[in-house]
Amino acid sequence: MNISTLSIHLLSFSPRTKEWFAFAISLICLALFIIAAYDKIADHERFVKGLAAVPVIGIYAGTVAWLVPMIEVIVTVLLLIPSTQKFGLWAFLITMVGFTIYILGMWLWAENLPCHCNLIVEKLSWGEHVVFNMVFIGLAAWALRLVKNKEYKS
Repeated sequence: MNISTLSIHLLSFSPRTKEWFAFAISLICLALFIIAAYDKIADHERFVKGLAAVPVIGIYAGTVAWLVPMIEVIVTVLLLIPSTQKFGLWAFLITMVGFTIYILGMWLWAENLPCHCNLIVEKLSWGEHVVFNMVFIGLAAWALRLVKNKEYKS
C-alpha cells in the first residue's frame, strides 16, 4: 500500500461518521449563534448604541439590532432540525461570510471599531476575529461537503 492510498483511506469516513461530524459541527455553529443572539438581545441597548456608532449602518441601528439576532436564531433553529440542517449550514456559512466582509470593511475604513458579537469573540483583536470567522466558515464548508449527498426525508 503506497502513501497516497493510505492517506485517502485514513481520510475516508463511513456515511454514519460523516453524518456525526456534520451534526457535531452544526451543534458548534448553533452554539456560537445562539450565544451571540442571546447576548445581543439581553443587552440590546448596548448593541444598538454600538451599531449607531458605525458610519454606514448607524442610521439603521434599531432595525439591524433586531435583524441580526433574529437571523442568528433562525439559523440556529435550521441547524437544530435534521431535515433543515443542510440549509442551516448554508445559511450559517453565508451569514458568517457577510459578518466577515463587514468586519474587514470596518477594519479597513472605520476609525472606531465596536464589536458586540458575544462575550468570547469581542475580546479578540480584529485580526483574530477574522481568523475566528474563517475557522467557522471552514467548519461549515466541511460539514456541507460531508452532507452533500445526504438525502433528507421529511
